[in-house]
Amino acid sequence: MDENHDSAACKRVDDGITRVFQLLGKRWSGPIVAVLVEQPAYFADLRRAIPGISERMLSDRLAELGAAGLVLREVDEGPPLRVSYRLTGAGAALEPALRELAQWAKSHLPDVSGCTGTALDRP
Repeated sequence: MDENHDSAACKRVDDGITRVFQLLGKRWSGPIVAVLVEQPAYFADLRRAIPGISERMLSDRLAELGAAGLVLREVDEGPPLRVSYRLTGAGAALEPALRELAQWAKSHLPDVSGCTGTALDRP
């Protein structure tokens, strides 16, 4: 056995996993991306699609996802002035992973919400 081997290094979590969950592990980030996977949406539509999220939290999470390069904010000149959001290429690339996570959750986590038939359920 190599005496220079650092056993703590073997127990470290993968840096990529750490970065993903620092961003998408925040409450509401995953559902926001999941809604935008289907199509661009206006702020009000996002708020309606994600029960329980406040306007402030939605705004904060959209700003974080935008800063991470996953979401684009687009202002539609009015009247009325409206702001829409869509995924960037990097954000859209999350779709297969989100579908896999949704399938895993169906198989391994109890359904406590009572919601069925979400957008990610479709093939």
